[in-house]
Amino acid sequence: MTLSIPALLIEAPFPRVLRPVLESLAQLALRVALAIPFYRSGMTKWDGFLSLSDSADALFTDEFKLHILGGQYPFPAPHLMAFASGLMEVVLPILLVFGLGTRLAALGLLGMTAIIQLTEPDGWANFHLIWAASALAIFLHGPGKISLDALIVKLLGGRRS
Repeated sequence: MTLSIPALLIEAPFPRVLRPVLESLAQLALRVALAIPFYRSGMTKWDGFLSLSDSADALFTDEFKLHILGGQYPFPAPHLMAFASGLMEVVLPILLVFGLGTRLAALGLLGMTAIIQLTEPDGWANFHLIWAASALAIFLHGPGKISLDALIVKLLGGRRS
């Protein structure tokens, strides 16, 4: 039985050896790509260690509104929301890049993306859809082998990635 060229490439031993490495690199790249915009946004909200900037506080108090069912509503507890948003926009991306608590970090960023979508409904096609899809992929497929999660599982004797 002869194999066609495409089938030979798929069945060759080299791609089978290379595939796990490429998958782990792709998962790392996806984690970093999702982390960057959130981290950058989070860093603009701070004047120092746990010192929320006045501009971040003003955004949630005066400018940001939730767009729900055709109406615009102010954020509940805007000072708390600004602090939580700034904190999560820094902490969750760091966890994501290191691959520690990866699925929970991705789920947190997915939730933040939903809130951002309610705040800025026009950003869905350009940003929010990509962020949501990336967070879902990370949540469903996990961090990959290049992560602290994988290292912890390996050290504890498990076999998950």
